[in-house]
Amino acid sequence: MVTTDKTFIKMIKKTLTLCLSIITLFLPTLACSSIDLVKVVKAERKMYLIDEGKMIKEYRIALGGSPKGHKVQEGDHKTPEGRYILDYKKEDSAFHRAMHISYPNTADKAKAKELGVDPGGFIMVHGNNPKNKYLQVDWTEGCIAITDDEMDEFMDLVQVGTPIEIMWTESDQHN
Repeated sequence: MVTTDKTFIKMIKKTLTLCLSIITLFLPTLACSSIDLVKVVKAERKMYLIDEGKMIKEYRIALGGSPKGHKVQEGDHKTPEGRYILDYKKEDSAFHRAMHISYPNTADKAKAKELGVDPGGFIMVHGNNPKNKYLQVDWTEGCIAITDDEMDEFMDLVQVGTPIEIMWTESDQHN
């Protein structure tokens, strides 16, 4: 009986070693982000992480207090619509952590100039601090908010330079 127990333990050790080797071999691939697009559908209050056309992750979001329509000026509480770049990370945000959206772009600035207004800026994907804010209502000044835990995950998965496409509905695709 002792020999059988020793043999069984050796077999378990070999199996565990093999499993750990396989996990170690593939872990870097799993941990590396390959997100090539962040897509926001404002009417659904959803943000999707896309890799090669496949949705990898979905988040429930809160938006600016007046979410329908494209941001035109500072203080309109609208989340911009269009295609932008997530161009830098901010670790010391008042809303936990954040990633900056490259709004306003050249077209946004031209439109604001035509209207004689300031286009605003500093639009981010950020966490949900302060804790008394909830994702059930739109409360930002034009940013996109997710929970703090989700923001940690987002920052790990999405690299600086990733495009973000923001639209009211799926049928409002921007090029």
